[in-house]
Amino acid sequence: MIKKVCFALLLTSILLCGCGKKEEVLNDTLTAIKQKDILIVGVKTDTPPFGYLDKNGKNIGFDIDLSKLIAKRILGSPDKVSFVPVNASNRIMKLASEEVDMVAATMSITPKRQMIMDFSVPYHTAGQAIMVRKDSKISSLLELEGKKAIIVFGSTVEKGLRSNVPNITIIGYKTYPEAFAALKAGKADAMIADDTILLGFAMSDSSVKILPKRYSKEPYAVAFRKSDESKALIDEVNFILKEALNRGEVRQLKSKWGIN
Repeated sequence: MIKKVCFALLLTSILLCGCGKKEEVLNDTLTAIKQKDILIVGVKTDTPPFGYLDKNGKNIGFDIDLSKLIAKRILGSPDKVSFVPVNASNRIMKLASEEVDMVAATMSITPKRQMIMDFSVPYHTAGQAIMVRKDSKISSLLELEGKKAIIVFGSTVEKGLRSNVPNITIIGYKTYPEAFAALKAGKADAMIADDTILLGFAMSDSSVKILPKRYSKEPYAVAFRKSDESKALIDEVNFILKEALNRGEVRQLKSKWGIN
């Protein structure tokens, strides 16, 4: 009788340990991606040339192509990726709520963001720049003193802007197209954002210009939830990105989308 009880307890212990291991595997983000056979990525739809929609409503841009490259390496096909639209204001929330597996949306690495999420190795370095209307006499950041500047909520611009130009009036918008339309309508004297984002608008509209100076370095990276479950996925994406950088694949994608 005692032997039977001991055997039953041992069997229960083994089963419980097995369940624990299974649960641990299921909670691993990379394993979950492979099991569902799809990678879900948060991308922008209003930020050419990194992430936007073509005339048919299809996601295109550098971040989209980079996500397809990652999907191909992990799942064997660039088509095994699903895109969820995000913007500068909600991309962190959509990541934290597990609506997406990762975010590739012109996300800069900052110390503040590193407290609440993890990042891959950088794949591009942008710089904050100033866009003005073509006939504007403004030529530098300091000349915005006492004037109005447009930013997009959730970007890294506002803090540096207020410290460098204390008497500036900042007007915020949720999306870049809204911000750009406001600049063209004369609602402010300038628009400030990453140069690569502003470039997308300037390339198709000759009524604006980008001033030559850059006021920061913004390393773009893929963002992940800050948890143990993300570690394997981060390692895998870092390996893929480093390989793509070394092979020149990232450089080729930048050339395709006109990114310097």
